[in-house]
Amino acid sequence: MSQDHFILRRVKALDGFHLALEYADGEKLEVSIAQIAGRYKLLKPLLDTKVFKTAAMVPGGFAVRWAKDDNLELAADNLRARAIEQSGQYSHEFLWNWMHKHNFTLDAAATALGLSRRMIAYYRNGEKPLPMTVALACHGYDVLALKAA
Repeated sequence: MSQDHFILRRVKALDGFHLALEYADGEKLEVSIAQIAGRYKLLKPLLDTKVFKTAAMVPGGFAVRWAKDDNLELAADNLRARAIEQSGQYSHEFLWNWMHKHNFTLDAAATALGLSRRMIAYYRNGEKPLPMTVALACHGYDVLALKAA
C-alpha cells in the first residue's frame, strides 16, 4: 500500500504561522500552526516568527522540523489531518478516534455504518477522504449509543 498521501514533497513557511504543504500524491494544503503551538508548551517556540520561518522537511518527507530541533517537529500525517480539519472537513483521525471510542474493529465499524470493510480501511488510513455523510453517521451512532446506555 502506498502512503504517498502522508509523504511531503514541499513545505513553505507563510505569514501568520501558516504552512503551505505539498504531498507526494499531489495534494496541496495550507495549515495554521498557531493554535497547535499555543496548545503545547514544547511547541511555543514556533510562535516566534524567526523560528517559524526555519520550517523544513525532514529527510524522507515524514515530518516538518523547525530550527533543526527534533523537539520542534510535527509529523506529515498529523499536519495533513489538521489542514483537512481546519478547512471544515473530517480527517482520517476522526474515524480512528471514533473506532477507538467504541472499541470497533474494521468489521464492526463497517457493520455499524453500513459500509464495506474495505471502504472503512480506506477512510481510516487516509487513502480516501472521509465523506461528510460518513462522519455524520458516526455522530448519529454516538447519539444512539448514548440513548441506549
